[in-house]
Amino acid sequence: MVLYECVNVFCKSRREMSDKPAWLKSHGRPWTRDAGRLVYDNPWIRLTEYAAIAPTGQPARYGLVGFKNLAIAILPLHADGTVTLVGQNRFPAGDYSWEIPEGGGALDVDPRESARRELAEETGLEAAELREVLRMQLSNSVTDEQAIGYLALGLTPTRERPAADDTEDLALVRVPFGEALDAALAGHMQDALTVAMLLRSYHMAREGGLSGALARSMLD
Repeated sequence: MVLYECVNVFCKSRREMSDKPAWLKSHGRPWTRDAGRLVYDNPWIRLTEYAAIAPTGQPARYGLVGFKNLAIAILPLHADGTVTLVGQNRFPAGDYSWEIPEGGGALDVDPRESARRELAEETGLEAAELREVLRMQLSNSVTDEQAIGYLALGLTPTRERPAADDTEDLALVRVPFGEALDAALAGHMQDALTVAMLLRSYHMAREGGLSGALARSMLD
């Protein structure tokens, strides 16, 4: 496995940060906005245009994409240090994307339940342990989408695999963790949640956040 200097930046401190440090504080005035005008709406997103005042005091028109679901990401990590990835054609970029299992979770549903459903639908696996390891804001200049990332451990096949979405034609591959990380860092996998979850898991393996045997199998 190739170790990249940019990855090692994440591995300099063994201290888990729990309290927000003093320098993480707000500066200046926040944006203000009117009630907004609905431009587009479907079961997954809404586009609203606002008359706003920027923190500089300047007026601005702002288009905000509001998401009606949480983004749920799951990294299925097997005991031998391999990971299961999903391949599919993606509409927005018009390309083929290899990524970790992902999907939407209703805002009024426990995100863990959404993660278990997505894992089963996309891979036919269930996890003895789902460990939340990451929260992200995705493209926070134009959307309000929030993401939660889980490590799926203790994996076994599901007894019954739920039906996948009728627009999804999925392929599966199980590869060594190091190969997946190298592929992401080389730009062959560009899905943001996939890259972030692989880096987060690498950091955990290096810094004692995972069992010794599992960490060794990932890093060998």
